[in-house]
Amino acid sequence: MCQTCGCSDTAAVVTEPGHGHGHRVAREPDALAENDVLAEENRAWLRYQGVLAVNLMSSPGSGKTTLLERTARESGLPVTAIEGDQETLLDAERIKAAGAPVVQINTGTGCHLDAAMVDRALRTLEPERGSVLFIENVGNLVCPALFDLGESCRVVVLSVTEGQDEPLKYPRMFAAADLVVLNKIDLLPYLDFDVELFDENARKINPGVEVLRVSATRGTGLADWFGWLRERAG
Repeated sequence: MCQTCGCSDTAAVVTEPGHGHGHRVAREPDALAENDVLAEENRAWLRYQGVLAVNLMSSPGSGKTTLLERTARESGLPVTAIEGDQETLLDAERIKAAGAPVVQINTGTGCHLDAAMVDRALRTLEPERGSVLFIENVGNLVCPALFDLGESCRVVVLSVTEGQDEPLKYPRMFAAADLVVLNKIDLLPYLDFDVELFDENARKINPGVEVLRVSATRGTGLADWFGWLRERAG
């Protein structure tokens, strides 16, 4: 039982698509302090390898997998990925088809990734030096914000089909963000969503945070997204 969020996540399975049934990763009862120690080890290794690790977080259905697919295909950056979901290899297969090396972490009943899961996935994936590693977290605006994975930066993806008050409802998630990506803006003509109010709410929680407006399906705003990544990949 996770002592922080109450979920039962005593094990996770790490799988490379097309390579067997995966490896089960045992979990000790959750302790954020222990997680943070391992996260720093992950961060040190990634920094040594020159890998930009992006913790990509959102609620389910925000379009972050589509965003990642387009990034793998079109950004010109060397992309690798760790996919986090409770079940299935569906998202990992999509990213693999887009041309990026990927491993899948299935958390079972767990509602977030943690540093131990990412450590095991890194050993399987072995991201190349100088690549951009995306860690696509389990869809959830609560628990993933609590767990440092060893990432270089945190990106929160929100769809306009959600509410413009989400930053106020889930402040810890938005307070931890280095970037907010507002996705599916092609749907704005059909929705009652106030973009300016969303930006204002995001900055109430995280003053100065950058908000990019994109449509991952149409390609709108992706050049700005790719540019943001290139700046940090160096």
